[in-house]
Amino acid sequence: MSDLSKLPVTVITGFLGAGKTTLIKHLIQNPQGKRLAVVVNEFGDVGVDGDILKSCAIPDCPAENIMELSNGCICCTVADDFIPTIEALMALEPRPDHILIETSGLALPKPLLKAFDWPDIRSKITVDGVIALADAEAVADGRFAPDVKAVDAQREADDSLDHETPLSEVFEDQISCADIILLTKTDLAGADGIAKARAVIDAEAPRPLPIVEISEGIVDPRVILGLEAAAEDDMDARPSHHDGHHDHEHDDFESIVVDIPEVSDPTELVNRIEAMAKDQNILRVKGYAAVTGKPMRLLVQAVGARVRQQYDQPWGASERRGRLVVIAEHDDVNPDAIRAALIG
Repeated sequence: MSDLSKLPVTVITGFLGAGKTTLIKHLIQNPQGKRLAVVVNEFGDVGVDGDILKSCAIPDCPAENIMELSNGCICCTVADDFIPTIEALMALEPRPDHILIETSGLALPKPLLKAFDWPDIRSKITVDGVIALADAEAVADGRFAPDVKAVDAQREADDSLDHETPLSEVFEDQISCADIILLTKTDLAGADGIAKARAVIDAEAPRPLPIVEISEGIVDPRVILGLEAAAEDDMDARPSHHDGHHDHEHDDFESIVVDIPEVSDPTELVNRIEAMAKDQNILRVKGYAAVTGKPMRLLVQAVGARVRQQYDQPWGASERRGRLVVIAEHDDVNPDAIRAALIG
């Protein structure tokens, strides 16, 4: 089974109350033609009830595609709960196109990524991306979780959790493991709170990360699904403390397609994409480039300034042309500047 045929899984992390369930409800109702499945890993009286999501079920994500694990953290119950659940979802007819995993708010995301290395599932699924939700007001205030008492109650309810780990460390691990940060409840934080929260996240992130401000869980699915991050193979770039032990509707995002001429040096193209992402706040770039002297097309995927490239398959007889899709928030899309940055 090739990487391209693996079932993609998106891990959604963030403290209780940060908006994970609201985000997933939005994705269920806006599946972009994908048949979705959902695994909810909350527990206890303060956890998320899977019935909330099942009430939002639609034909592309029916109730039987939504499963709840309530026996503690996924990474602590891999053999007993996680693998059988994933296998059950993969056995559904029709098979899901994409699985969303909502982690417990206090679960560390990196140990969960390690679960994807289990032989029973490694050849079948891949971590498409890790999305971390951060409550803008709570982060700006240094609380990190919107309801600290509820989070403490959640911690006490599960013996598998480290009761001594400061919330700040859990937050830092969530940020460090992420591919994209969704800054939630921005309407409550105000401009100063948003700026302070962004500064906190930038200071904690081990590498530059795209930060997208959202409200009511609304984000264009193209921004967070289809990242192809293969996070299970990218563990070293996601450090952990425990290693070794305004409203944005869909219309607020815009994409343009840029036809690019044949390139002689892929490195130059990567450098152009990196510079463009930094200078113009670009969220995603994906597409193909034709490289001089190469019969294979070059697949290009960028999340913020992180660019990956690989030759994936031969060009067809009449289709050899480079095209990149560029996605950003509406106010950051300047077609002329984007084309100039990519083409010169």
